[in-house]
Amino acid sequence: MKLLRLQTLLASTWLGMIAAIGGLAAPGLFVVLERAVAGKAAGHLFTLEAKVSLAFAILIFAIERRRVRDLAEQGSTKTVLTGNLLLILGVLFLTIFGEFALRPLMEAAKAGQPSRLSFGALHGLSAGLYWLRAVLVACLAWRLTSQTTPFND
Repeated sequence: MKLLRLQTLLASTWLGMIAAIGGLAAPGLFVVLERAVAGKAAGHLFTLEAKVSLAFAILIFAIERRRVRDLAEQGSTKTVLTGNLLLILGVLFLTIFGEFALRPLMEAAKAGQPSRLSFGALHGLSAGLYWLRAVLVACLAWRLTSQTTPFND
């Protein structure tokens, strides 16, 4: 039960970080800074967020694997592949794809190098995938809270 509560706390914190950076911090930079400086600062924020997201994903994944293994040993479940694991893997994939595939393409397009997609199109794709990650983490947090019961300690 304590592992489930820790997972729930981590997922909720993770979601808060994603929402704060994507919904408040990055847009706020463009209000107070020149566009080029704000873009560079926002890029740095999103790179930092991706690294922290990788850590959250790995930690929550490890906890989920442990919880599922414990449930399997108790005979409470027959499968080791849970919806929570699929959500975590989805977020992990989107984080890695966004940071290590899309970001370099965006930087190249911004620098004027030829590309199939414009910087604007790549930025839109990146933003869409970012908010899809937020939805997946929200679903994970929601699922984890539904698995807790207040009097099970």
